[in-house]
Amino acid sequence: MAIEQTFSIIKPNAVKKNVLGNIVEQFESNGLKIAACKLSLISKSKCEEFYAEHKARPFFGELVAFMTSGPVLLMVLSGENAVLKNREIMGATDPKKATVGTIRAKFGDSMGENAVHGSDSPTSAAREIALFFERNEIVNL
Repeated sequence: MAIEQTFSIIKPNAVKKNVLGNIVEQFESNGLKIAACKLSLISKSKCEEFYAEHKARPFFGELVAFMTSGPVLLMVLSGENAVLKNREIMGATDPKKATVGTIRAKFGDSMGENAVHGSDSPTSAAREIALFFERNEIVNL
C-alpha cells in the first residue's frame, strides 16, 4: 500500500462545537498521522480560489460565507491510501446519509455545514495542500 498525503479542513461549525480533538482522534485511530496542522481564518479570496470549481454553482456564495465565518483547522494527513481512508472516515457529504460513526454523521449539521472537508483525489490533495501549507510546514512524514 502507498503512503500518501491528503488535505483536510475541520470546518467552522465543528470548531465552534469544540470537537477538534474528537475529530482528530478519529483520523489518528484509523491510521492517519498529522503531517501539518494550523488553526486559521481563511480569507475570502483564498476561499474562492480553494473552491473555484464550484464558482458557477448556486451555493458558492453561501459556501464561501460559511467557510470564512470563523476559524478552521487546516491539516495535512498522511498514511496508507490517505485520500480514500480520509473520505471513509468523514462519511457522506450529507450528514443525514452518512454512515453511523463517521465524522459527518456525528458532527455535521447540514449538507453545507458538514463539519469536515477532505480531498477527493491525490491530485486535488496536492493542489489543496500547496494552497495552504509551505513545504517546510509539513513535518511528520
